[in-house]
Amino acid sequence: MTTPPNHTSGDAVTPDRRPLTIVMGADTFAPDINGAARFAERLAAGLVERGHDVHVMAPNTRYRIAPPAAEMIEGQPVTMHRLPSIRWAPHDWLRFVWPWRSKHYARQVLDLVKPDAVHIQSHIVIGRGLAREARKRNIPVIATNHVMAENILDFTTLPPLLDKLVIKAAWGDARRTFDMSRAVTTPTQKAADFLEATTGLEGVIPISCGIDRRFYTADLAPRTENRIAIVGRLTTEKEVDVTLRAIAKLDPALDVKVDIVGGGDQRHKLEVLTAELGLQDRVIFHGRTTDEELRAVYTNAALYAIASIAELQSISTMEAMASGLPVVAADAMALPHLVHDGENGYLFPPGDVDAEAAAITRVLTASDAERRRLQQASLDGVAIHDINRTLDTFEALYRGEPLPD
Repeated sequence: MTTPPNHTSGDAVTPDRRPLTIVMGADTFAPDINGAARFAERLAAGLVERGHDVHVMAPNTRYRIAPPAAEMIEGQPVTMHRLPSIRWAPHDWLRFVWPWRSKHYARQVLDLVKPDAVHIQSHIVIGRGLAREARKRNIPVIATNHVMAENILDFTTLPPLLDKLVIKAAWGDARRTFDMSRAVTTPTQKAADFLEATTGLEGVIPISCGIDRRFYTADLAPRTENRIAIVGRLTTEKEVDVTLRAIAKLDPALDVKVDIVGGGDQRHKLEVLTAELGLQDRVIFHGRTTDEELRAVYTNAALYAIASIAELQSISTMEAMASGLPVVAADAMALPHLVHDGENGYLFPPGDVDAEAAAITRVLTASDAERRRLQQASLDGVAIHDINRTLDTFEALYRGEPLPD
């Protein structure tokens, strides 16, 4: 991995501010709903809004190649190169491109677009092939890692011993891909430390996924009902069952309602658990929603709850904060970077149902003044994750310029 540029002393050099042509490689992208896809969408749209020409290689929703075409992503026209893909049977929506075809598709796109830089959003299939073909053409590569082992193990269908061998081999291959990059980034310092420890890389750069706060509305008025929002993929590591069990322990007088947004392989099990806990009249499984519907869920909620143990950053938590919500979160991975106990919400030990129930109760029974303090702390805390900071940093990496402070 080439060492990224840093601030240096000496004579200032006037940077080249011409618009760039960027090719992104993403193994998951809209219409998928997950943190990695959301990040890639916002980054692509933000760059287009700044005047850059952005092309995204991503799986098609069927096994056919689609000609390059503009799609509206976050309100901006992004040129999409949709590749033939197969759905991964153990997963409810994940699709993949045949690995042995990834370099072929990469060659086609790179020869057509002739980009200034390539930005891969994973090292798995599309990003792997794209990085190798870009290197042959001396096109600088930026790599962003969104992967945690916990996000993979649930879907391998292999025995535990083979799981470990597959994961070890996968991280070895990841290292070889990352070594082709000008810079490797990941959303938080915690995630950077994890990646360096796992692969042996050095100099991984933490860059927030960023959020455009303009799209979110905070309701700072006293709440008339206690609605709890849960947003994200319904998979094992998200531990939504922990939050449901905590809600079942709340005082019935709180009359809590729950909005769960997102799909996943655990949805049916969670619906069964909801009935077993006697919560079926209080929990709504919305499935996938439009952006407008999702933002309404945040605005109308009294708090956001997340029990996940495998967050490299958690875009949904940032969205909740931008909507002025107090957050009750597991004290795991990157969540403590966003949720500061007693400031904008409360942390609880991972998997501790009673502790989560107590934290939820504390928020829902807070005075209007105390609730307003928690809300304002969320709004203040998310400000440093403004998407413009993220865009500035990636533009510098694409151009090979010193990174902004």
